[in-house]
Amino acid sequence: MSANEVIDSGITMPRIAVIEALPSHSLRVVWAEGPRAGREDLVDLRPAVFSYKIYRPLRDEALFLKAALVDDGNAVAWDGEDLVMSADAIEALAQESMSPGDFTAFLARNGLTQEAAAALLGRSRRQIANYCSIGPIPRVIALACYGYEARKRDATTARDRETAA
Repeated sequence: MSANEVIDSGITMPRIAVIEALPSHSLRVVWAEGPRAGREDLVDLRPAVFSYKIYRPLRDEALFLKAALVDDGNAVAWDGEDLVMSADAIEALAQESMSPGDFTAFLARNGLTQEAAAALLGRSRRQIANYCSIGPIPRVIALACYGYEARKRDATTARDRETAA
């Protein structure tokens, strides 16, 4: 194998078909390829923009709103090609977010009423109703929902192992 040889892992890398920069450092993204292909996500880029020094210029909303798709959808750039975020990084943030439809599906999958979800997540029932209808769902709430399901899944797996033994 040579140093220039490409090895195919069989995993389709994310590629973006369309973006729209929105106020409050969000992107509306339509995915062309990868695990989210065909899906439209509203991706909050604040975790990257306000955490990493490289993205500090994007804290200026006027610059952020000039986002452009580059490299055949493999990245988003601002201010030419000096400031770039890969589709892979954007996808990672998209996986940590939820739409109102995703949140409603979470409630249904877990048999939770809005009142039960409010108690579980430390929010008011009214806020839960907003998450179900108009959003946005804060990243911390989305991560808490994913964690709740992971913990529930782990408990079920452990119970199944004990039963089989």
